[in-house]
Amino acid sequence: MFSIEHEFDSTIVTLVDQGPAPLQEDVIVNAFAECVTVEQYDPRTDSTYKITLSMQQLRDLGAALNLPEGVYTLPPRK
Repeated sequence: MFSIEHEFDSTIVTLVDQGPAPLQEDVIVNAFAECVTVEQYDPRTDSTYKITLSMQQLRDLGAALNLPEGVYTLPPRK
């Protein structure tokens, strides 16, 4: 299950784990014009961890999900 919310400067997607136990905490993806952040709460440390991806990193990640094992370089966008 997931939800989508549109804020003034970003789009927020929340991914909720619905598989068999043990379930993972929600993942929150916040898409801005210049970057994307991914956050997840860790109950073991009582902390929320955040990573920030540039738009190029996000593009590379999307491509990597559909490619076989290897090292790749995507051509620049035109």
